[in-house]
Amino acid sequence: MDKTYDPQKIEQAWYETWEKSGYFEPSGQGDAYCIMIPPPNVTGSLHMGHAFQDTIMDALIRYHRMRGNNTLWQAGMDHAGIATQIVVERQLNGEGLSRQEIGREEFLRRVWEWKDQSGGTISRQLRRMGASVDWATERFTMDEGLSRAVRETFVRLYDEGLIYRGKRLVNWDPVLHTAVSDLEVISEEENGFLWHIRYPVSDGDEHIVVATTRPETMLGDTAVAVHPDDKRYRHLVGKNVELPLAGRRIPVIADDYVDPAFGSGALKITPAHDFNDYIVGERHGLEKINIFTVDARTNDETPPRYRNLDRFEARERVVADLQEQGLLEKTEPNRMKVPRGDRSHSVIEPFLTDQWFVKAAPLAAPAIAAVEDGRIRFVPENWSKTYFEWMRNIEDWCVSRQLWWGHRIPAWYDADGRVYVGRNEEEVREKNGLDASISLEQDSDVLDTWFSSALWPFSTLGWPEKTERLNVFYPGKVLVTGFDIIFFWVARMIMMGLKFMDDVPFTEVYIHGLVRDADGNKMSKSKGNILDPLDLADGIDLEALVKKRTTGLMRPDMAASIEADTRRQYAGGIPAHGIDALRFTFCSLATTGRDIRFDLGRIEGYRNYCNKLWNAARFVIHHTENEDCGSQGDQVDGNIDLGLAERWIISLLQITEDKVHTAIDDYRFDHAAQAIYEFTWDEYCPWYLELAKPVLADVNSDAATLRGTRRTLVRVLETLLRLAHPLIPFITEAIWQRVAPIAGREGATIMLQPYPVSDPHRIDDASLQDIDWVKGFVLAVRRVRGEQNIQPSRRVPIVLQNVSPRDRDLLANCRHYLDGLAGIESVAVLEKDEVAPKSAAGLLGSMKILIPLAGLIDTEAEAARLAREIEKHAKDLKRSEQKLANASFVDRAPPEIVDKERTRAKELRAAISKFEEQRASLQDP
Repeated sequence: MDKTYDPQKIEQAWYETWEKSGYFEPSGQGDAYCIMIPPPNVTGSLHMGHAFQDTIMDALIRYHRMRGNNTLWQAGMDHAGIATQIVVERQLNGEGLSRQEIGREEFLRRVWEWKDQSGGTISRQLRRMGASVDWATERFTMDEGLSRAVRETFVRLYDEGLIYRGKRLVNWDPVLHTAVSDLEVISEEENGFLWHIRYPVSDGDEHIVVATTRPETMLGDTAVAVHPDDKRYRHLVGKNVELPLAGRRIPVIADDYVDPAFGSGALKITPAHDFNDYIVGERHGLEKINIFTVDARTNDETPPRYRNLDRFEARERVVADLQEQGLLEKTEPNRMKVPRGDRSHSVIEPFLTDQWFVKAAPLAAPAIAAVEDGRIRFVPENWSKTYFEWMRNIEDWCVSRQLWWGHRIPAWYDADGRVYVGRNEEEVREKNGLDASISLEQDSDVLDTWFSSALWPFSTLGWPEKTERLNVFYPGKVLVTGFDIIFFWVARMIMMGLKFMDDVPFTEVYIHGLVRDADGNKMSKSKGNILDPLDLADGIDLEALVKKRTTGLMRPDMAASIEADTRRQYAGGIPAHGIDALRFTFCSLATTGRDIRFDLGRIEGYRNYCNKLWNAARFVIHHTENEDCGSQGDQVDGNIDLGLAERWIISLLQITEDKVHTAIDDYRFDHAAQAIYEFTWDEYCPWYLELAKPVLADVNSDAATLRGTRRTLVRVLETLLRLAHPLIPFITEAIWQRVAPIAGREGATIMLQPYPVSDPHRIDDASLQDIDWVKGFVLAVRRVRGEQNIQPSRRVPIVLQNVSPRDRDLLANCRHYLDGLAGIESVAVLEKDEVAPKSAAGLLGSMKILIPLAGLIDTEAEAARLAREIEKHAKDLKRSEQKLANASFVDRAPPEIVDKERTRAKELRAAISKFEEQRASLQDP
């Protein structure tokens, strides 16, 4: 093995070997275990959320593959309708063209061309992360098989009356000219205004004041609503008010939706431009007046003075005219959430338009029941409440989009506007008796991307054909996803799976949190806190990092601020940590359901773990390769004598294996990572390797003892590698290739080795207790050495007091461990009445471990040094306590500063106490 661990040298090469060898494909043996990858956008690149989620899925697949399951991690990509269309349209714009100029057919050819050339970025990045997906059966939501499944689904739902075309309110993007889903709308707080407008009561001198953030929409008002129990307006219900500027009369209606305590207690109702108003309008049969075009300009439904204006121009003119006519009572600054398209960044307009809808309630009922009766389990369980809340209040799903890239809706229109739905035009004509003389034109809209994604668990397996893969791998086992798409994707897959497969698509839904920065902030380009997972793995220099974080920012002041922060925080750039360190970090942070704070300090710690594992392997190989390890597979070759340390580490390994099994089965990857880390870092490397050294170095060690130590060294390491492989696949494979032959294990790859299983019969409780005693003894001596500044290389005499019979037995049996690990020169046991010499002391149970200081240190010089330390720390403590006693500091300083000062005072007191203990130990006992 190379002297230094270099992840870049092993990761790429091993992944290529795995993929070429077909190790990711289903084995065809054992119980099926299937995970469907949430298909990333074809336009996408790997971000921290992807990397975290894919690490969890890969860990599960590798774990179950090693447990003998017939595993399938289904690969694939989503066509990402809006995102992809925007990318290609921008390319056209750069050529001075538009999609309208080149036509639909040529545009779609360009999209496919772009997809083939540039659409595989995220697939390459997934490979870099070590994802063991079945690339041989990778699917794309626009490939012919999945497109057929989409058409089949649409037609069947339409034939059952579960898909219809109607005019309803949708989220409309006036730049992209399409309806968008709620997930494609980002609502963030912005500064705005609240305008209070007087609506004169018809046939009287009264007026009603309504408040609005969008005064231009008043031109489409069709009522003013008040609460039925509001005494202020009860006498006006049923009467009319004059709609300012529009010259129309509209009714005053009573509706429970109105909050009488908010504002004036009266609301303007604009059913065509507000989702809540739409519902109120439906209840009262109000007219829906759409005042905007697809560009969000005012149309001919508005008075002539306001026509053909951009909506914000119209706002200015409406406000000015209201002011002039004395109908604007007041204007107030208002902080409000403004919905913007995540792609266009334009303000989203609630817009009344003809669209295709899926009747959701009939599909939702069985999907609700599937979670209620336990066929599907959410992990953590509390997310089922979110699921139920959405599903029990579900509305019809708008599935049409005014785009060209996507699954074109399988509907055709004749010259009279009659609609015909079928799998293709030939079927439509045959089914409806339409000969070639009747001209048909296919609907120009495409389906919402989420429509094809909802079919993902079974369309990828060959549905509507009854394939063997579908029979074996449906339903899948678990879906791993974020909470933000429980409704948009998870619920819809459940609805469609139950509808078309008569079974749930998966039995468990593991919901993970968002990956945030170290301070808990959401990662975003505008905040300048985005981390690229592959930069963490491969490293990036400062200038490249600054460029990546500032390129594309519209505001120069924001770019300058982010550049300054980046230069301050990452002065040396980001060093390479390797994929395994990144994956181990993700697993260690994978608590159920909580958001993840990603701190670079954690990944550095796991890079150190990989280094330690590598160096431990080099030590083991050095002492076992070409030596008699008594290993012939699981058979013992020759006499084996397992010493105390061997029985202890084997026992601890069984306990660790059980912890890891339980943790992964419970989706507690943080606990699995912790168990593996602690076994390696806290036990195997610092203790067992050190306990083995005296045996290996002792020329008097008999053959059976040496054989037992070597066998344990290599077999425990080999088992640890298999145990850790699902989390850190590359380094475990690289080391295993060297260790496995020594351990007597055969096979081409660690991936296909059996996963370790705990054997309770191999747990030796006595060894666990005895090695705890050894560790306590060694640590007590090391602590005294550190406190008294005794050189590590100097051997020390030990005097023991209050020694029990058990202590005497362990001292006799474990002396060879103690001499090596604690640097002991001699051991004397005091009888009951013997007086101990001047010593520094440690405790192990009731036994005192004394190190006589005569000849080891200059006690007077050491006492003087300790006195100086006590004096210095006492002065610092006094200043800290004075600051904390100052009410002005405590009340006015930021809480984190006050807390920091309190922590400092506590640490100073502890240090003074420690120095005083050390000074006391220099005196006669």
